Amino acid sequence: MKKLYPLLFISVLIYWGCEDKDTPPTEVTLWGTDYSIENTTELDLRGQGLTGSIPPEIGNLINLTNLDLRNNQLTGSIPQEIGNITNLERLHLNNNQLTGSIPSEIGNLINLEWLYLNKNQLTGSIPPEIGNMTNLTHLNLWINQLTGVIPESICDCPIDWGGYYTDISDNQLCPPYPECLLGDEFNDDNGNGVLDPGEEYVDSNGNGVYDGDSFGEQDTSNCD
Repeated sequence: MKKLYPLLFISVLIYWGCEDKDTPPTEVTLWGTDYSIENTTELDLRGQGLTGSIPPEIGNLINLTNLDLRNNQLTGSIPQEIGNITNLERLHLNNNQLTGSIPSEIGNLINLEWLYLNKNQLTGSIPPEIGNMTNLTHLNLWINQLTGVIPESICDCPIDWGGYYTDISDNQLCPPYPECLLGDEFNDDNGNGVLDPGEEYVDSNGNGVYDGDSFGEQDTSNCD
């Protein structure tokens, strides 16, 4: 019987090793700090001098509702794993040095209400998957290098295009623009491109005021 003890001991070690390997992580280490996957619902690291890229492991914090990394010096692209955090309601990545395109996985964030990516160096087009974000009311893509046409699916989002916190101007987005971004038609009597006092307009949504185009100033020099 004594000869069986070593074999039994080895079997126990093998079992323990397999169990540890299959056990999912309970913490995520980001910028030198450990965060509980289960208990972390908000991560506010704005203005903390963060550098480098956003780690893909951030996608493991699946219980986050608010992720705020604005006003840092983050570089690299937005990791596609960001789409795993489907409980997110607010995402602030603005005022960094992020490059690359907006990942299509961002369309997985169906609970997102605020999306701030302004003042980065993002390129490429706005992914059509943005139309899946049926709770998105505030969108800010101001001052990037986004190109291509704006997908029609953006009109499926309940975005407040006249709101103070929504702005997609200062990019390179090309016409034709989706109908939901077009303002009221008006009689441009003097041909200056803006509604002047006395010029008539069509109040298409019946709100009693003139609504201008919502796509703002765009550099269309490279558009077809």
